[in-house]
Amino acid sequence: MVPVLTSNPLFKRVATNVILSTDTFNYPVRRYRYMGQAMEQLMEPAMDQSKFTTSLMHFIKHSPTPFHAVANMQEILQQSGFVELKEADHWDLLPGQNYYVTRNASSIVAFRMGSTDMVRNGIRMVGAHTDSPCLKVKPNPGKNTKGYWQLGVEVYGGVLLNPWFDRDLSLAGRVNYETKYRQLNSALIDFELPIAVIPSLAIHLDRDVNSSRSINAQENLPPILLQLPAGEQKDIRQLLKQKLLSDDPECNVEDVLDYELCFYDTQAPALIGLEKAFIASARLDNLLSCYMGLASLVSADNKMASLLVCNDHEEVGSLSASGAQGPFLKSVLERLAGDQQKLSRMIDRSYLVSADNAHGVHPNYIDRHDESHGPIMNQGPVIKVNANQRYATNSETSSLFRQLCKKVDVPVQSFVVRSDMGCGSTIGPISAGVIGVKTIDVGVPQLAMHSIREMAGVLDSYYLYKVLREFYCGDFA
Repeated sequence: MVPVLTSNPLFKRVATNVILSTDTFNYPVRRYRYMGQAMEQLMEPAMDQSKFTTSLMHFIKHSPTPFHAVANMQEILQQSGFVELKEADHWDLLPGQNYYVTRNASSIVAFRMGSTDMVRNGIRMVGAHTDSPCLKVKPNPGKNTKGYWQLGVEVYGGVLLNPWFDRDLSLAGRVNYETKYRQLNSALIDFELPIAVIPSLAIHLDRDVNSSRSINAQENLPPILLQLPAGEQKDIRQLLKQKLLSDDPECNVEDVLDYELCFYDTQAPALIGLEKAFIASARLDNLLSCYMGLASLVSADNKMASLLVCNDHEEVGSLSASGAQGPFLKSVLERLAGDQQKLSRMIDRSYLVSADNAHGVHPNYIDRHDESHGPIMNQGPVIKVNANQRYATNSETSSLFRQLCKKVDVPVQSFVVRSDMGCGSTIGPISAGVIGVKTIDVGVPQLAMHSIREMAGVLDSYYLYKVLREFYCGDFA
C-alpha cells in the first residue's frame, strides 16, 4: 500500500483510488485523494512566502502527471467550497457561488460567479497548463534485451533529453480497466519508488561523448526496470493490474485495457543555494503557474467574477479537446454568459493573464538573450513580448499588469527573444484567438526549462501570486 504522508503542511493522504466522479462515458474515475489540513492558509489575504513555497513544492511533488495535478486541484477546490459541475449536466449557477469542471481529467476550469454582473463587468481569467515534457510509455512497450526488461517510450513535447540519463525514475499516470462486472473504470496510479533508470554509456565506449553526443530517441531512451531470464517476457498490463489491486484490493479489476503513463524523476523538490534562494524541481514548467493561479483564486473574494483555466497538451501545440486550442474554455464561457451577444459583451470587458515560465538569463550563456531583456531570477515576474504574436501581450495589457505590480509593490521585468532567434509560445495567443479576450503573457524567470529538473527563484513565484491575487480582487476599469 502507498504510505501515508505525515510531513506535509497542506495535504494528508487519507485514501487511495477513491471514486471521485463519473465522466461522459459513465464509468467511475478513481484517483488518489488528498485532504487539506490547513486550507485556511490558502485563503489568507497575505499568505507569507514561506507557507506559499512549502505548499507549492508539495503540490508539485505529488503531481507527477496532468491527471494527478488536476486531481489535487480538485481536492483543494472542494475543500475551499467550490462545487463540481459536469459538462453533460444542466447548469443552474448561483450568484456568489464557486464552481469547477474538468475535461479528460487532465484539464480544469474553476470560477467564482462573483456578486457583480459579469456581462457588464467582465470576468478576470488566469490561464496555465498542466502538462510538462516527459517520456511516455508506448502501447506495446516491453522488450527483453540481453536479460534486461525495458519499456519503449515516446518523447512528449520538447524534452531536454540528456538530463534523463542516470536518474531514479518512477512511473505514474491513468489506467483504464474492465472490472469483473464488465464495467469500465479509470484509476490513477503512481509507483512513487524509483523503479527504472536510463544508464549512460561509459565514456570508454564513446570517447567523443563530451564533444559530439547525440541521442537516438528510439534506441537510447528505453529505461531498464528489471532482469529476466533470456527470452522471458513480462506483461505491463499484468503489472498494472497487480499495482491496482495493491492500491485498492476492492477495485475488482479483471483486465487492464489501456493506459497513459509517463516516467518521472523521484527526486523531490528542494530549496537550493547557500541562502536557499532557488527552487529545484521537475515540472516547474508549468505546475508552478497552475498552483499560483489556484492559490490566487482560492484566496480571492467573491466581488468580481474570476476564473482559472489549466489546459493539457500545451507542450505539443494545444490542439486537442482538452487543450487551449480546443473548445473547453469557450464552452464554459458560453454557459456563463447565456447567449452569444452576452458572451461578446462579457469578453470585451474581460482580461486573461497567461502564466507560463520565462527564460531567465543563464550566467554561462548570456549571449542567448537580448542584452536589454534578460530576466534575472528573484527580481520579479516577467512580461513576455513578441512582435510576431508568439506572445499575446500588447501595450494595453502590459500597462494593466505593470499597474497591478505597482499596487502590490512587486518588481517587474520584460522578456523579448533575440531578433536572430526563434520564439516559443504559450496558451496566451491560442486562447486569445479562440475567444477574443485581451491577453497578457507573463511568467517567472527559470533556468533549465524542459529539463528533468528545472530551477526558479523562490521570491518570483510568491511575487506573481500576489499580483494574480490583486488581479482577481483589485479595482480597475
